[in-house]
Amino acid sequence: MKMEEMKNMSTIDRIIRIILGIALLALLIFVQSGWRYVGLLGIVLLATSAIGVCPLYMPFGIKTNRKG
Repeated sequence: MKMEEMKNMSTIDRIIRIILGIALLALLIFVQSGWRYVGLLGIVLLATSAIGVCPLYMPFGIKTNRKG
């Protein structure tokens, strides 16, 4: 299966994940007390938005892109 066929996220979905990922990483950098796991979530959000595939959408058949 090609990567283009696997993509299940729309542009809006990806933009929202990028904004949330940056915000969570900012919490990790500036607050630091107990926010390590939240920062890791920010990294996951940025990574999934970069590749355009959300692994949690797959088992449920969710696709926010119009091509799917």
